[in-house]
Amino acid sequence: MALPELEAEDLAELPIFPLPSVALFPGALLPLHVFEPRYRELVREALAGRRIFAVARLRPGFENDYEGRPPIFDVCGVGAIETHAERKDGRFDLGLRGLARVRIVEELPPLRAFRRVRAERLVERTPDPALVAAWQNKLAALWRTLAPHLPDPVRDLAALTRDADTPSAYSDRLAAALVADPEATQQLLSELDPSERLRMLTARVQELVDALTPPSVAKQRALN
Repeated sequence: MALPELEAEDLAELPIFPLPSVALFPGALLPLHVFEPRYRELVREALAGRRIFAVARLRPGFENDYEGRPPIFDVCGVGAIETHAERKDGRFDLGLRGLARVRIVEELPPLRAFRRVRAERLVERTPDPALVAAWQNKLAALWRTLAPHLPDPVRDLAALTRDADTPSAYSDRLAAALVADPEATQQLLSELDPSERLRMLTARVQELVDALTPPSVAKQRALN
């Protein structure tokens, strides 16, 4: 099924699915299990239309007003439903493919059970090619050390980034596959410079590699 292009009309009245610890990166496929009645309604409306909605991260403290309209981060990912299956009890299993980063401009009046916003598409900065090459080379070197300790689907860096033909796509592919911490994923999603995202990812991979290194070896390396 071909994915729709994100249009201005989609952003003028954009449904959102707020979640506490999930980020949707452009190009990534996010599996979702939808069971709450208000979000089942969102999915049904999306499937009847252009299949587009956003995944926004809930700010800390949302538990006090989860059933209402708790605060959300203003930068979020917009995606299109790529796969879906409805269960007999009305729940949905979805595959949501990321399309773009957006910034929420305002939340619209509550005329539906689910929340809707007006948003603007974010334009990325043009990265410095020299920085991009430097960070990609550093990442590749670190990955060779880390790879044996990773799950099979993300062990092969070349396969993981095979169709990521721009620094933006490359960094987003790695962020979606490697980073699980909600604060870190939100920072990566909010960063509009792909070379800076690569720097952040390199630091994260370095931390993982350092965690594999015995303290005595790490100390010796620091002295050399």
